[in-house]
Amino acid sequence: MQIGRAKVVLVMGHTACGAIKGAIDNAELGNLTGLLAKIKPAIDATTYAGERSAKNYVFVDAVARKNVEMTVAGIRQDSSVLAELEAKGAVKMAGAMYNLETGAVEFFD
Repeated sequence: MQIGRAKVVLVMGHTACGAIKGAIDNAELGNLTGLLAKIKPAIDATTYAGERSAKNYVFVDAVARKNVEMTVAGIRQDSSVLAELEAKGAVKMAGAMYNLETGAVEFFD
């Protein structure tokens, strides 16, 4: 009997994310600068017609959501083991957003 096998790989972002705001503002925060650089592709990939700044929380949340989507896609692409397990139905990969104000979690595919 095997114990402890994961059944779900969940990537969860959250609203008003400071890391997302820092990446949008091109912040340099020592060791965190490399992490913020990994968020930059999500900024570029986010379709948004309004103000694209860290002060616009609607944009920040849109980037956070795009970052979750891109991270899930990256896991599928970079981990053949997880992709195969997902294809077989042995594991589920999903993204979600946690709303800090309401406590609600929105799951998406």
